This record gives sequence, C-alpha cells and structure tokens, in this order.
Amino acid sequence: MKKWYDEEYKFSIEVVGYMRGDKCENYCRNGEEIGDKYECTYGCPVNAQGYGICSKTMNMLYPIMEAVRSGGDLTNVGGDDKYSKTIVCPDGCVIFKLTATPLGNENFHKGKFYREK
Repeated sequence: MKKWYDEEYKFSIEVVGYMRGDKCENYCRNGEEIGDKYECTYGCPVNAQGYGICSKTMNMLYPIMEAVRSGGDLTNVGGDDKYSKTIVCPDGCVIFKLTATPLGNENFHKGKFYREK
C-alpha cells in the first residue's frame, strides 16, 4: 500500500461500555474490552495490537465518518457534539464512542485529488 493523500480527519473509536453486564465473553466475538481504542484516517480502524474493529461495527461507522468528511455536524444525527457520536454495535453488546479530529488538510474532492480516467 502506498498512501499518497493526507486525509482531512483522524478518527478514534473507543470502547466505552457494554449493554449487558460488565464483560464481553459470550457476547462479543471480537473480544472488545472497555478502554480499547482504534484509530484510522480513511482505512478501517485498527488498535495498538494491529487488530481491526468488528466488521459489523465498521458498517455502522462508515456512514458516520462520511458525514464528518462531508462537513456534517454529528449533533444532527444524535451525536454528543459536532465531531463525536456514541453508538452501540449491531449485536447490541458493545458501546463505542467515535471522535473525529480535523487535520487541516484539503478535502479530497474539492481539492481535485480525484480524477476520472
């Protein structure tokens, strides 16, 4: 992989709780623990150990991340503030908090980085 574009946002996703009980065993196949953190810019979020976030959760995160990249305000979709939103995984087990940090780089489309061939 050769990353050539400096993304506009960095995303952090932290496990902040569980919907049932105080552990993930017998609920979460990915083994999420409170305090686990994932980070990414455009690719899929990975943690410090190099493991990726649950694929079902990523399906929920991607549209939220795209809303931020498009200039959206997450309070318009139930977010905690403009750049953060708490979500529950599709299995109803793990509570995640997504936080976006602007990096000050130019938008991919407005900066005309994307070119059709």
